[in-house]
Amino acid sequence: MVEDDAAIRENYLAALQRLGYRARGYPDRPAALAAFASRLPDLVIIDINLGAEVEGGFELCRELRARSAQLPIIFLTARESELDIVSGLRLGADDYLTKRIGLEHLLARVAALLRRIEALRLDVTTAQLLERGSLALDVDRLSARWHGREVPLTVTEFWVVHALAQHPGHVRNREQLMAAASVVLDDSTVTSQIKRIRAKFATIDDAFDCIETVYGMGYRWAEKGGD
Repeated sequence: MVEDDAAIRENYLAALQRLGYRARGYPDRPAALAAFASRLPDLVIIDINLGAEVEGGFELCRELRARSAQLPIIFLTARESELDIVSGLRLGADDYLTKRIGLEHLLARVAALLRRIEALRLDVTTAQLLERGSLALDVDRLSARWHGREVPLTVTEFWVVHALAQHPGHVRNREQLMAAASVVLDDSTVTSQIKRIRAKFATIDDAFDCIETVYGMGYRWAEKGGD
């Protein structure tokens, strides 16, 4: 947990430790980066305002995401504006929570993300594959490939794509996509997630257009020709 308020940090750490997690806290971005230099943790909870760095949490998220596409990252902050939420998710966070939520809610979000990432530890020989034309999703390892090239999806993004590709042509609304990804977001942040996913596929294939918007309803996976 990266949180500059010592009392808040220790309160959350104590709750996590009571549940058996090996939790550590850091007051600012430099301290966290120094601790993560040799090994990334299994999950990171980040505040946005970190001491003198008003946007320190955003910068830390950017740096961590550059090191790992699948590291679960949760923002836990007092900042509730739509701009901040969208910014956090665009940087690759898997969840964005405000400090008004209860402690049990936070613990539930942590458990949900860790259940998702646990699949990465399974043996590759047990992999469950979902293939849709040029798309290949390895459910056990939470990895996606398009035309044989890896798409660096976050945990949340992976499950959104999986929910869409599982039944091509079927429209999935916001509630269904967020249920699949185990997060709770509003319409604008779902839109941001979809834009980010499309952009990642487009870096591999600029003709990618398999995620269609069905206005007023949601999104669907459309298999195009030979794809």
